[in-house]
Amino acid sequence: MADMNLEHGNAQQKSKYEQALAKYDCNVKDEEVAIAVKKIIAEKVHENDTLEVKKFLFGSIELTSLKTTDSDESIMAFTERVNQFDEQYADLPHVATICVYPCFAKTVAETLEVDGVEIACVSGSFPSSQALIEVKVAETMLAVKDGATEIDIVMPVGKFLSGDYETLCDDISELKQACGNAAMKVILETGCLKTASNIKKASILSMYAGADYIKTSTGKEKISATPEAAYVMCQAIKEYYEETGIQIGFKPAGGINSVMDAMIYYTIVKEVLGEQWLTNKWFRLGTSRLANMLLSEIEGEEIKFF
Repeated sequence: MADMNLEHGNAQQKSKYEQALAKYDCNVKDEEVAIAVKKIIAEKVHENDTLEVKKFLFGSIELTSLKTTDSDESIMAFTERVNQFDEQYADLPHVATICVYPCFAKTVAETLEVDGVEIACVSGSFPSSQALIEVKVAETMLAVKDGATEIDIVMPVGKFLSGDYETLCDDISELKQACGNAAMKVILETGCLKTASNIKKASILSMYAGADYIKTSTGKEKISATPEAAYVMCQAIKEYYEETGIQIGFKPAGGINSVMDAMIYYTIVKEVLGEQWLTNKWFRLGTSRLANMLLSEIEGEEIKFF
């Protein structure tokens, strides 16, 4: 009898996540997404090739250092460049965020002098998310204690691919609690999800479980952000907003190698989500190499500031 009750409970619990997904069209075809993205790029990107948009994109950058060689000294110098930029280029927006490993949260918090720049930490056993939940929670809470105002975690991709939506959502929800007042970004690692349908499902489940932002990639896998993944994620954010009234932010990251790449993501957000998402709170770009490229285009000469 106890076993029967347990099975009934598990069925009910599973149906909760299936019911959440059933509210959305997750039967997304890769071919249709590719056609829609191609159309947006061909017809709309050129409209956004302006100085104003480039300045906006610069202000949406999450300046990131996630290297094995990072040290307190290198992260302090990295943060000082943001301070110096604010003094040297007072007429331009500062970057949105400095993103580092949790062990450097305190260093950034103690060095950063610019108001309005967030301190993000990758947490929860980044980039694999393969650790005991207790370890992920501890790492996240310590990062927040040391000054992180935003936390980037990786969705447990293996749990998603094996259909264990309950554990996946519990993981994300528990980490959301550990974040306290810090905003939480959930990285889907879209290159590992393979299909548009999987990306749509992962987006919905992550938002349902407590994500404040959804993010494409860690930048540590072979396939990082793609316009097609961004399109599907933005569609999911739009439908979730229409269903719940909750606005979720979007962050493409990994493989953003040119100003044109950034303009393509900007255009997808503009066309799918609209002006409401075109602020440096709701739209972020996870890249460091783009900072100098955008600065050079804005200033009309090659600049290597960062």
